Amino acid sequence: MHPITEHTFYETDYPGVTLGAVIMPGGTLIIDSPLRAEDARTWKTTLLTRSRGSHRLLISLDAHTDRVIGTRYMDCAVLTHQEVLNTIKGYTAVFKGQPTGSSSEWEHYPEVSGTRWFLPGITYSKRMTLHWGEGDIIIEHHPGPDPGASWVIIPDEKVIFLGDTILVDQPPFLAMSNLPQWIAAISELRVPRYREYTFVSGRGGPVNIEFVREQHEHFRWLHRRLESLAARGAPVEDTEALIDPYLAKIDFDPALRARYAQRLRYGLERYYRRHYLPEGSEEK
Repeated sequence: MHPITEHTFYETDYPGVTLGAVIMPGGTLIIDSPLRAEDARTWKTTLLTRSRGSHRLLISLDAHTDRVIGTRYMDCAVLTHQEVLNTIKGYTAVFKGQPTGSSSEWEHYPEVSGTRWFLPGITYSKRMTLHWGEGDIIIEHHPGPDPGASWVIIPDEKVIFLGDTILVDQPPFLAMSNLPQWIAAISELRVPRYREYTFVSGRGGPVNIEFVREQHEHFRWLHRRLESLAARGAPVEDTEALIDPYLAKIDFDPALRARYAQRLRYGLERYYRRHYLPEGSEEK
């Protein structure tokens, strides 16, 4: 459990996503959950030893399975954007755990199969503020990586937990994304009021503004290439040509190349079908 400030922490040691916690006098806001039941219980125990107030609330920053499959094991109320709840409601009651080819983290942990989905009990639509001590905690909707993607902003600590808006040394999950919205969300991080903030990626931990700028350019490049393919009526198979150039832009462990190429292959195909192919077309 790594400190950012006196009240804010992150954790990268569990499979899945980067976890966060904001420990305030009135209670603890838990940001995302580990994938596996045993990890969730360990994380919960760690937080309980540090908590100061009586309230505990978990927020899932989007609807990605890596984020939400383990929430039931945290034994506390769960908050999400309304779109995240809508997504989970569309699933069968029990997670089947059949690999999709998306190269998500959960696909490497078969023990999560058979988990029952946990429906969040609290939702919001645009912005929500928690008053739990000396300073406020702001939860904002910033779609792009997912229709229900959220940020947790702690102004007094100058920290923002960004979920998948920023990813460290890995390609994005594109299947349910909207690149223009995603690019717009990243642009918001570049405004003067966030100049002294610490940005916490939901997959990798703290990053600086230079990293944010780089990812902004990567996504603009990717969006331009997809728009170009669509403008000339290219088939979905042509998105394959974008994989290697995108991977060349990021610094990652070469041992993960096949996994990350598959993540892009899966995401680009589904993104292109959703956004560019007319409903009912032969490609569909």
